[in-house]
Amino acid sequence: MPEDPTYPDPAARNPVAAGCERCPALVDCRTDISHGVGPTDATLVVVGEAPGAGDPDADRWRGGNLTGMAYTTRNSGRKVRRLVADAGFADDAYYTNAVKCFPCDGSGSNREPTPEERASCRPYLRDELATVDPDAVLATGKHATTSVLALTGRSLDGFLEHVLDPVDTEVGLVVPLLHPSYQEVWLSRLDHTRESYLAALGDVLP
Repeated sequence: MPEDPTYPDPAARNPVAAGCERCPALVDCRTDISHGVGPTDATLVVVGEAPGAGDPDADRWRGGNLTGMAYTTRNSGRKVRRLVADAGFADDAYYTNAVKCFPCDGSGSNREPTPEERASCRPYLRDELATVDPDAVLATGKHATTSVLALTGRSLDGFLEHVLDPVDTEVGLVVPLLHPSYQEVWLSRLDHTRESYLAALGDVLP
């Protein structure tokens, strides 16, 4: 089993959305806003869709809704941070979400953020990308990729066929990645092992 990636320092949070109340439904759902975290001069920015509910029984990796830091879940958070670390960017990546608050479905689980919620959060993401000015943006999953490309007025026709297919944009080189929750399911279907997927990621990064 690979070693855990380094847990982020809470002092490295970048609270661009502190106290935001733009989306009443998300304010009612969230425990904490999931702030971006990492060096603000990083080479890579990793963008997820939105934080999950989180796991209050976890030691540290409880998820952004509870830690206030993006990509800090035991499953997806550790998995994507391990991938980025294995690609050589352990201390050179900034992690955030396209939507900063947990979108609950009324029964404690996630739902997809609405188009209005994505639009309300988009200025925060735009500000983060402008601040970090990364060489590349890793968008994890279809919805995160859609949100990042929407910043530049672009869209994708389909998603899976564009995984690891870089798009050169004014916010950096956007690289769609599999969502970490579904990585094992789709790797083999895309004729990848984790090793070949990691190597292909290394080949497209600047």
